[in-house]
Amino acid sequence: MNRKRIIIYSVSALGALILLCIAVFAWVVFGSNVNTKDGKPQWFYVYTGSTYKSVYESLQKQKLLRNNSTFDFIASKKHYKNKVQPGRYMLRNGMSNNQLVNLLRSGVQEPVKVVFHNIRTKEQFAGRIASQLEADSVSILTMLNDSAFLAENGYNSNTVISLFIPNTYEFYWTTTAKKFLNRMVKESELFWNTGRMEKAEKMNLTPVEVITLASIVEEESQKNDERPTIAGVYYNRLRKGMLLQADPTVKYAVGDFTLRRILNVHTEYDSPYNTYKYKGLPPGPICIPSIPAIDAVLNYNKTNYLYFCAKEDFSGYHNFAETKAEHEANARKYWNALNARKIYR
Repeated sequence: MNRKRIIIYSVSALGALILLCIAVFAWVVFGSNVNTKDGKPQWFYVYTGSTYKSVYESLQKQKLLRNNSTFDFIASKKHYKNKVQPGRYMLRNGMSNNQLVNLLRSGVQEPVKVVFHNIRTKEQFAGRIASQLEADSVSILTMLNDSAFLAENGYNSNTVISLFIPNTYEFYWTTTAKKFLNRMVKESELFWNTGRMEKAEKMNLTPVEVITLASIVEEESQKNDERPTIAGVYYNRLRKGMLLQADPTVKYAVGDFTLRRILNVHTEYDSPYNTYKYKGLPPGPICIPSIPAIDAVLNYNKTNYLYFCAKEDFSGYHNFAETKAEHEANARKYWNALNARKIYR
């Protein structure tokens, strides 16, 4: 009787032990182990070339694991240590080790929405993109100055910035500088559809020239309703062989974008971008213009205006004139308004 009881107890104990092991294993595999900040979804980045050790240490450093050893155990059993995939992964609070390892080893990323606007220089552009993708600003800038890339796509170091059309684009975070720029080439080709190309040809301008003019219009006014009129003024001056005398080109040439008052000393600054000294368009865009600014050039208002000046009410709008005398009267009103506000530069 005692022997039977011992056997029964032993079997029961073994069964309980087995059930306990199963429960522990299930907890290790399927139990909640991801602990995000404030319980909100959190991005986790695995850089190209990362090892399992660096990933594991990053998870620990960011305190994303409730239990480090259980994750390490499952990662080993699922062979993640030899299958590290770079990427930008969304971790959700309460994920199990199984879910986390499956996600990290899959390489399946959620795309990044890359946005850029209000960009004036290649360096600024490279920095803006590098803040959104894994590719660093040096690699992007190197591509923008690469003679082979420029020649292949019909740009030079001054005009390459006209390649980029401000918009929202989806990329994987691991996109390289080369792949990013190749995608931008395709997006530019799509933007310059038949309709836009025909309008540019009627103006006897290339897409690069349209964007260069649009960059000046962009800097001149933030008012979309008057941009076509400003574009028309500059186009009239181009056709007549007049100096554009565009203040934004002077700011770009001097390198001081904070100037609110252009003085003679600025207009005498020797730079091919200074349209007070050199006729025609500058060597390249002075910023990456928005789509509305580009379309304002392509759909410019046909007027006889040859001049414009900021309104003295500082509304952001402009007074337009056909003659120099009219323009000088408008300019005096604006300069007097600047003086009244003690704005001397």
